[in-house]
Amino acid sequence: MNDSIEKTLDSSRSLQLLSEISGEEPLSQRELSRRLGIAVGLVNSYLKNLVSKGFVRVKNFPSNRYAYLLTPQGIAEKSRLAYQHLSYFTSLYTVARQDYLDLFRRLEASGVQEVAFCGVDEVAEVAYLSLRESGIELVTVMDDAGDGDFFGVPVVSIADGVREIATPVVISSLKRRDDLLQMLHGLGVARGRIFVAGSN
Repeated sequence: MNDSIEKTLDSSRSLQLLSEISGEEPLSQRELSRRLGIAVGLVNSYLKNLVSKGFVRVKNFPSNRYAYLLTPQGIAEKSRLAYQHLSYFTSLYTVARQDYLDLFRRLEASGVQEVAFCGVDEVAEVAYLSLRESGIELVTVMDDAGDGDFFGVPVVSIADGVREIATPVVISSLKRRDDLLQMLHGLGVARGRIFVAGSN
């Protein structure tokens, strides 16, 4: 994982923790772990870091229970991180939107009429908005982590999608791009059929 993604993930978890702690109810590390979807040990590590920076203080209760409270500096840090994330995602949206638009215009100019998406997350939604500005139709959406539908197109497993279609495949997830590329190659999809926005 590159440094900028690692830093964004790190500050995102700190923001989530600060947000959870800022609520009224005292939360255990186990509960924070459940809410954030990360291991208890990782929650403990983040909390120690936030306490050492003066953003969080620990309050002891009888029977060895603890509550985590935001300090005034923690409230300010939470606001700073929230603003930073808003700026980051606004920038990500703008860049991703243009990169996908450029990709779909190139595909359309080469005669492509249908594509499949591989990967469903926030970036896939940005890709779909860009696709709507082209004459290309989305015929299949593949993702092993999801089900249901994506803007009216059923989401199928990657193995099933690869078997059923012969259209170009657009990687529509930024976070899982490398894993999805590896999976598609492993399933025998030719490199020339796979497209990634932002790469020429």
